[in-house]
Amino acid sequence: MRRQPITRLARLTDLYTNNLMEKKSIFEKDGVNYIVPFILITLCFALWGFANDITNPMVKAFSKIFRMSVTKGSFVQVAFYGGYFAMAFPAAIFIKKYSYKTGILVGLGLYAFGAFMFYPAILTGQYVPFLIAYFILTCGLSFLETSANPYILSMGDEETATRRLNFAQSFNPIGSLTGMFVAMTFIQARLNPLDTVERAKLDEASFEAVKHHDLLVLSKPYLMIGLVIAIVFLIILLYKKMPKNSEGGNKIEFVKTLKRIFSRKRYREGVIAQFFYVGAQITCWTFIIQYGTKILMSTGMEESAAEIMSQKFNILAMIIFCLSRFICTFLLKYFKPGKLLMNLAIAACILVGFVIGLRNIWGLYALVGVSACMSLMFPTIYGIALNKMGDDAKFGAAGLIMAILGGSLLPIAQAAIIDCGTICNYPAVNLSFIVPMICFVVVATFGFRTFTENN
Repeated sequence: MRRQPITRLARLTDLYTNNLMEKKSIFEKDGVNYIVPFILITLCFALWGFANDITNPMVKAFSKIFRMSVTKGSFVQVAFYGGYFAMAFPAAIFIKKYSYKTGILVGLGLYAFGAFMFYPAILTGQYVPFLIAYFILTCGLSFLETSANPYILSMGDEETATRRLNFAQSFNPIGSLTGMFVAMTFIQARLNPLDTVERAKLDEASFEAVKHHDLLVLSKPYLMIGLVIAIVFLIILLYKKMPKNSEGGNKIEFVKTLKRIFSRKRYREGVIAQFFYVGAQITCWTFIIQYGTKILMSTGMEESAAEIMSQKFNILAMIIFCLSRFICTFLLKYFKPGKLLMNLAIAACILVGFVIGLRNIWGLYALVGVSACMSLMFPTIYGIALNKMGDDAKFGAAGLIMAILGGSLLPIAQAAIIDCGTICNYPAVNLSFIVPMICFVVVATFGFRTFTENN
């Protein structure tokens, strides 16, 4: 009779020990613990999240500062995500020849250099030097993402790779939230309050004075983040216990490797799905400013106040995105990634339908809700596409990073629709969200095909 409580205690102890070992296995491989390197590389996820989401509101800011159309302002995103596209495979070749750690360091160096380039851009007072700075900065981000994502995948057993990447990616929205807050508090709120119409009426001298003030305000946060990145660069450079198991040799068979990785149907479809997912994410987060401003101005709010309020909705969307990422990472323990991806993409399509169809505050709430669906998508598509690719993951990662080009091209398509003003007497800003809706259909299809292949 007395042995029963002892037996139960023993079972509970075994259960706790097994759970603890399961948690440890996420960061362990072959008996080696990678928790400290995991933390350092995960910090990079937050840092590129900051860059992504301090930049999204800059489409509206540059359009106002330089008195440009939304389409011309969206070239910020072309330069930003064009850097990802241009540098992805060169980064993969570099990483293949050297190591993930070296790739991380090069990425941080280019990130800092691009941020510091904002100072000479201020002195010119022209739009193009800022685009060049963004391009250099995101060449660094391309190195970071091409290195960091597969590096995280390698820091433990392959069975837990998708969970580990989702966990690391959970800290990306924290950086994004910080970027949004900085954009709202230290940029948008401090720009000259003159709206677009009033700026158009200024004489050349007055316009130049206002423009210089606003460019200085816009650039200061980028200069500060450049200093932060330089510090992180030194910490990772001096830390001597980074994993070496993912370092490659000097032999590079670029064409053969490309043929091999793109012969994999799941990888090919993953690249396509990633292209459209990133396009959907950037369009939803960039043009929430235009959408929200239009709706809030219809209630009598002034343009500058409506822009700041729209950015608050954008921050709310990111908070929901961040919380949903942790929830979805937990759900991956119980649901297959493809099935969860498919269901969330379908839900996103439904919410975007409300964004298009509604012309009041509820449409803005629906647009905020889309972020809850998007939280799982990037790392899950990434993990599915790279699953069991071994050392080819270095080049496979580059293809998936190049797919971020969707964030460069699709916002232009949506901006061109917004610039129409109205289409058949319906607000073009509402109709423009047909672009992310199409993107989510593609993602849902990829999730469905992945799920059904495994059944």
